[in-house]
Amino acid sequence: MVISCKNESDKTSQNHSENDKTEQKVDSVLALMHLNEKIGQLVQYSGKWNATGPSSTNGDQHKLEKLKKGEVGSMLNITSVASIRETQKIIMEHSRLKIPLIFAYDVIHGYKTIFPIPLGETASWDLEAIKKSSEIAAKESAASGLNWTFAPMIDVSRDARWGRSMEGAGEDPYLNSIVGVTRIQGLQGDDLSSVNTVAACAKHFAGYGFGEAGRDYNTVNIGDNELHNTILPPFKAAAEAGVATFMNSFNDIDGIPATGHKGLQRDILKREWDWKGLVVSDWGSIGEMQAHGYAEDKKHAAEIALNAGSDMDMESYAYEAHLEALLNEKKVTIEQIDDAVKRVLRLKFDMGLFDDPYKYCNEEREKNEVYTPENLAIARDVAKKSIVLLKNENQTLPLLKTVKSIAVIGPLGNDKDTPLGNWRGKGEYNSAISLLEGVKNAVGNTTTINYAKGVDLTIPTLEAGANQFLHPLKFNTTDKSGIAEAVAAAKKSDVVLLAIGENAFQTGEGRSQTNIGFLGLQNELLEAVYKVNKNIVVILMNGRPMDLSRVSEIVPTILECWHLGSETGNAIADVVFGDYNPSGKLPVSFPHHVGQEPLYYNQKNTGRPYSKNHVTFSGYRDAPKAALYPFGFGLSYTTFSYANLKLNTHEIAINGEINLSVEVTNSGDRAGEEVVQLYIRDLVGSLVRPIKELKGFEKLMLQPGETKTVTFTIGSEMLQFYTANKIWEVEPGKFNVWVGGDSTAKLKETFTVK
Repeated sequence: MVISCKNESDKTSQNHSENDKTEQKVDSVLALMHLNEKIGQLVQYSGKWNATGPSSTNGDQHKLEKLKKGEVGSMLNITSVASIRETQKIIMEHSRLKIPLIFAYDVIHGYKTIFPIPLGETASWDLEAIKKSSEIAAKESAASGLNWTFAPMIDVSRDARWGRSMEGAGEDPYLNSIVGVTRIQGLQGDDLSSVNTVAACAKHFAGYGFGEAGRDYNTVNIGDNELHNTILPPFKAAAEAGVATFMNSFNDIDGIPATGHKGLQRDILKREWDWKGLVVSDWGSIGEMQAHGYAEDKKHAAEIALNAGSDMDMESYAYEAHLEALLNEKKVTIEQIDDAVKRVLRLKFDMGLFDDPYKYCNEEREKNEVYTPENLAIARDVAKKSIVLLKNENQTLPLLKTVKSIAVIGPLGNDKDTPLGNWRGKGEYNSAISLLEGVKNAVGNTTTINYAKGVDLTIPTLEAGANQFLHPLKFNTTDKSGIAEAVAAAKKSDVVLLAIGENAFQTGEGRSQTNIGFLGLQNELLEAVYKVNKNIVVILMNGRPMDLSRVSEIVPTILECWHLGSETGNAIADVVFGDYNPSGKLPVSFPHHVGQEPLYYNQKNTGRPYSKNHVTFSGYRDAPKAALYPFGFGLSYTTFSYANLKLNTHEIAINGEINLSVEVTNSGDRAGEEVVQLYIRDLVGSLVRPIKELKGFEKLMLQPGETKTVTFTIGSEMLQFYTANKIWEVEPGKFNVWVGGDSTAKLKETFTVK
């Protein structure tokens, strides 16, 4: 123990020494800078242009002139070594101080090798797999010249209508914290100067996932309790984990736009948490404070944003146009500008860009380390771990590979693009392995595969492969001509794999929906197929919790497959045919009806909790209060039982600890993985506390009949919350603790904090 402490002390001392050296370097560069160069470091441009050719627009000419003067700090959306090298050369060959650029891109769930969407990947509850996918995303990005990504999104989101929930880790603060930190560690590694890592960005600070009515960019109405106990914990965890950057948010919180929120950015993030990183605005969010009605014009917006602690202006052109005048008018201070500039310079030193501005520009790496067979194999592994078995009546799954005939039906059955999901980085159009291809790869020549699309989900409005980001989808509601073929395929098959759900661009930024069911003609296709073959496995591909009420009522088997990325079809086949026993668990609650939204497991009890026997309770007369499929839920091809929940004591001091143990047994006949989940309730608090809160989990493999004892240590970290005293503390009182396989866990004990 003495040696371990000494080594840790030496490491801390070394880090302090390195930080001191970096600060000296930052200060030395800052002392050389003119005001225009300082302001330039706070400017980020989108670089969708040809750096080596003639400027095609006045905007491009403006960017080029600013680059030559050294008045740009970062570029985004330049995505090849050749383009990045040429853009960096403009700075290095023309500017006075030659301060290198940082190059950024939205690498959300893979760069070119595409992994499951973040919501789906979170369903794996497998931190090793999540970290590995982030490492590969970083490696491929860095090999392509990039050094900064705008991920992970760690917004807690509880409303399935919000399309951007696909980009996060679901409804729970603790799970968002753990998964967010894991992704940061995968992206940044142990050393930001490594050519295999990129700077991560914790976003969106803060409250973005709580937009009213599930509408993107919408207002957020919350109090201190919700802010500190639900929204901020993942961001605090990210800051403590050393995330390099934060991104602020589009929404307002109780009337103050997040981009101009001094309480969030200066007071909490930079002062209370003592975080030294860089805050970047979201795209144009500084200028958007005009539309909010919070700034008179762009100049006023720049004043508000800098005073609030927003360091870098992404594509608002507000800082470059107005900071000098605002400084002369004493509406901002040189100390604020210098602080922001130092945060930019510090990141560039940490990356090693001052030592070698072209360190990420290696064509051989770009050629040999992107979209490799090794990376695709890992993508397949992560994808199969992200699949959640929601229903499996009569043990329909797994199928035998010797089954005589399989019908693959549905608009997503042979879709090679939708599985890539939204925010697919540089993933190539139509590059995913489809479900049909995955099934064909898995079975032998003795199995007949009958394929029929049935219906088109959408009507093409753009050319194949065109960027769908800013274009609304048009759904097919009239063409039923393919349903007869699907019915015929179902009639002559032993089992139907029905691939339905959501197009890749139904979820993501700006994709809010009031209807979270099956759009287009998918319901008609389902009913028609069900009439002739009830042995249906629904292969659900989607980016949000959906209304599965009718599907769950009639279909015996449902496999939640999300948008799984490049290896989708192979990963689904691994699960369908039993080569992998599904182990995923839901990171979000699935409703009986959209009218339940926002829906989440860790609600408050209210003064009139649910009752079967009374009308006047906090629920619905026409739908259950609970979820159709609850948070943490997921089946396996085996079964697990829990027993002998024990506490080593039932009474502790405020700073004490309790050791909890529980026996988990694989009570089935197949090896499988179980996610053991720990939930706690503070029964009485100075503020009303949730009925249950996830506080720990462990994923373990068990052989048939095998029993393992799982232990958790419950300490102040698990029991504290942001109290009525406006501080984080543990309050004395009674606590319930549950352990089980999902948020409805019944095995319970009680203890008291004195």
